[in-house]
This record gives sequence, structure tokens and C-alpha cells, in this order.
Amino acid sequence: MNPRVLLLYPLFPQSFWSFEQTLELVNMKAQLPPLGLITVAGILPQTWEYKLVDRNVREVSEAEWEWADVVLLSAMIVQKPDFLAQIQEAKRRGKLVAVGGPYPTSLPAEASAAGADFLILDEGEITLPKFVCAIESGETSGVFRSEGDKPDVTTTPIPRYDLLEMDSYAEMSVQFSRGCPFQCEFCDIIVLYGRKPRTKTPAQLLAELQRLYDLGWRRSIFVVDDNFIGNKRNVKLLLKELKPWMEEHGYPFSFATEASVDLAQDPELMQMMVDCNFGAVFLGLETPDTDSLTLTQKYQNTRDPLSESVLSIVGAGLRVMAGFIIGFDGEKAGAGRRVVEFVEATTIPTALFSMLQALPDTALWKRLEKEGRLISQSADINQATLMNFIPTRPIEEIAQEYIEAFWQLYEPLAFLNRTYRHFLILGEAQRQNSQNHKSAGSPDINWVNLRALFILCWRQGVLRETRWQFWVNLFALLWRYPEVVTNYLSVCAQAEHFLQFRQLVRSQIQTQLAAFQAQKAIMERPTVMTKNSELVQMGVADLKR
Repeated sequence: MNPRVLLLYPLFPQSFWSFEQTLELVNMKAQLPPLGLITVAGILPQTWEYKLVDRNVREVSEAEWEWADVVLLSAMIVQKPDFLAQIQEAKRRGKLVAVGGPYPTSLPAEASAAGADFLILDEGEITLPKFVCAIESGETSGVFRSEGDKPDVTTTPIPRYDLLEMDSYAEMSVQFSRGCPFQCEFCDIIVLYGRKPRTKTPAQLLAELQRLYDLGWRRSIFVVDDNFIGNKRNVKLLLKELKPWMEEHGYPFSFATEASVDLAQDPELMQMMVDCNFGAVFLGLETPDTDSLTLTQKYQNTRDPLSESVLSIVGAGLRVMAGFIIGFDGEKAGAGRRVVEFVEATTIPTALFSMLQALPDTALWKRLEKEGRLISQSADINQATLMNFIPTRPIEEIAQEYIEAFWQLYEPLAFLNRTYRHFLILGEAQRQNSQNHKSAGSPDINWVNLRALFILCWRQGVLRETRWQFWVNLFALLWRYPEVVTNYLSVCAQAEHFLQFRQLVRSQIQTQLAAFQAQKAIMERPTVMTKNSELVQMGVADLKR
């Protein structure tokens, strides 16, 4: 009998990338689908039965709980609370529970403690077949690891996109490569996937795009590679074949991805990406402080002036999103202010800013553990979370700089003007680019998008302090570069999320900091009491004399 498998994706907490208020404008539930789970469904036997529930989209129905023989969950560290809760809920209902993904792979003991029966760790192409053998043999528990082997991703089947409620998502996801050639001390990607990037074949990825096209998808696609250009030779081979496919299909998609900043050193690659309708790229910039970059072994960010690299990428026609971190060892005071100044100078609209976290099994984790500086044996990568280790400068100072910088980055007028300046550069790049194809991802003219546009204009162009500048910027872009206005307004809409999220960041960090300081005071109190007791005893002895 073939098992019935319920694929369950846990909730994400409110975070930088959750965009609840922005998604609400266009009646969508989540930014991205659970690519890992639908890839798992493609690898597992196709004679098995599958249902998928993304809890970021909707709840599991009683009928779905009843239907399932096995509940299979995948999660990242940030999904930990709901991941553990859903394991316990499934066990309460008497279901076999199997788990995999980055979080259980990094911290398997936590999944076991919650009640998971099967731990399918590392990369599924190797460990899922072991799980299948166990299920078909009637086993009820097991731990499956790859023992250091890395799978050949050219054998990975097309993900089961048909299991998704596709209209609930702002973007679809594909993956071309795994792994990154660099050795950043804090990064867990090289721990999970290795430093030798492994890529699919161009034919594979085109088959995945064709499947999405056949299912009716016509919007943005995020290439989830942690470093899309980790293997530049293979990426160029892909883009060479992707361009005619896009032309033949009428440019049905726009793309975004993540890449290292050395993209700026390869004008040919940037042009190839733009020609294939890549519109945005996320860069892990981390900090403008060269000493911190060197200390954390992010050498690729020190080879050229960082600001020049960013502006080169924008000038090529790629909107830049970027990640920044505060709290590196040896960091000098004012790091938060320097991040804000850098973001303003380079016009980056969307700047992810976090306090440094030591992630399990990274070089940073191992070093801090050896130095006795880890506060927690777990980690949380939500932006509203204090560091999980003792930094080299006072945590109070770092936290205050972080709060102030995050607040300034998403002050409504600053964000609006920064976005406008960014799109002036993009507009000029697009004007100069010979490719004048339709930009996929542009919203259809329907009542949902018209309603979203009205709400955006009302809030930012009438109610808020941005009211005057909103219209000045909008009409200036309409006059000079009308081709970028739709994407410009889409980025402006992110302010609806960031306005609320910066409040949450400030509130939660201040609450955690107060708790930390209270705990610190309690820890120090015995020392004070002991010293006072010693003084009293000395005083009593003097009186006796």
C-alpha cells in the first residue's frame, strides 16, 4: 500500500522578508513557495499520494490530518517555533513524522526532542531513498545522513509545482545551483552545501520554467541560489540558452536572485542577466568596514571599493537589494551609522539589516564555542533578535546602534527618496539597453491591482509626510523613465511593511535588552553581596579588636 504523505510547511514569524502589509495590498498570502518540499515530492516515489499545506497560506484541515499516513515537514531556523509545534500536533494525532531541511540538519536533537520519528538530514537526493526503504520495510523511525557526500543535482527531478496553491504567492522559486566558493566565517551555506558549486544543466532549468509556464505562471521568479554566480562558466551557459527561450515565449517571467558582489567585475555576465530579464539581485554586503570584512573572511567584498561595485551593478540595470550585519568582533563604534550612510550613498532601497548570529557548525560558531562566548546552543535569524554570543563591545551599544539605524533606513521619506534615486539610475540603464522587451512581473490591469495602487497613493501621497515628495518623484519618473514606474511603485509599496516592521524591531530588541540587563544584574549580584559580606565581617573584626 502506498503511503499518503502530508507535506507541511511551518509558519514564518513576521520578519524583514515577510511583507504581510505589502502582500495584503494585492490579496496574496506569502512571498515565496516551499521549494524544498515540492522538490522532495518530486524525488519521492510518484506512486505515493501527496497533499501540501503551506501554513503561511492556510491552516491544515481536519480532513487532511485524517487523510495522512505520514507528515513530512521541512524548515529553516527562523521557522523553529511552528516547526516544533506541528511535530507535536502530528504526534498527538498518532501520525508518523518525518523532518528535513536546514534547521533539523543543523540541530537534529531539537527535532528529535519534539517527537520526530524520521530525520532525513543533509541533501534529499541522497537521504530520501534511505527513508523510502525504511517506510517500505515497515520501520517506524530512523536517522538518515549523507555521510559527507554531495549529490549530483543534474539528477534532481522537476519540483511538484502542481501541488502549490499558486495564486497565493507573489513569486515562484527555482534553483540552479547549490554551494558557494567563498569562506565567510558566519555563513552556514558552505556547511550545508559545500564550497564547490554544483549546478543543474540548462536543459533542466528550462524544463522547470516550461512546467511553470504550462501551469499558467506569468510573474516573477526568484532563483534561490545562495550565490547564483558561484560557477560563472555554467551560469553563462544557462543564460545563453535562457535568452532564446525567453524570446520564444514572449518574456513571460522576470527574475531575481542572490549573488556575490564580484558580479560587478563581469560586465558580460551582468548584460546577459539583463538580456534574460533579470531585474534584481540580492548582495551580501554585510558592512562597509573593511576590517570587519577581512576578519570574517569575506575577502571578495574587499577587492574593489564596495560602493563602486554596487553602483556598477545598478548602472548595468539590476536593482540591488543588500544584506548588512552589525556586531562583528573588533567593530568600532558607529557601525550602524556607517551602514546608513553607505545605503544612502549607493541608493539601495531594500537593505536587510541584522545583528550578527552565530549559526550552528559555522566557523564562527566553532570559534566562539572554543572561546566560551556562546550564550545559546541554538540560533535565531529573525531581525528582531539579540545576538546569541558575547560580542567584543557592549551589547547595549550594538543594540542601540542597530535600533537607530534600522529606524533611519525605513524612515518613510528617506526610503521614498532613496528608491527614487535608485530608479533614476535603473531608468537610464534600461533606456540605454537595446533590449526593449516587456518586463514580466508587471501587474495586469485588474481591480485588485487598481485597488492596491489607490491605497498606495492614498497612504503615501495624501496621509503621510511623504505626500508632496511622493507625487514629485512619481511624475518625474513618469516623464523621464515611464518604463520603470511599475517596478518603482512595487518597491514603494514595501514601505507599508517596513513602517510596521521597524516598530516591531525596536520594541522586541528593547524588550530583549531589558531582560538581558536584568539577568546580567542578577548574575552580578552574588559577587556584590559577597564583597559586602566580606566588608561587614572585616568591620565586625575591627570592632572586636
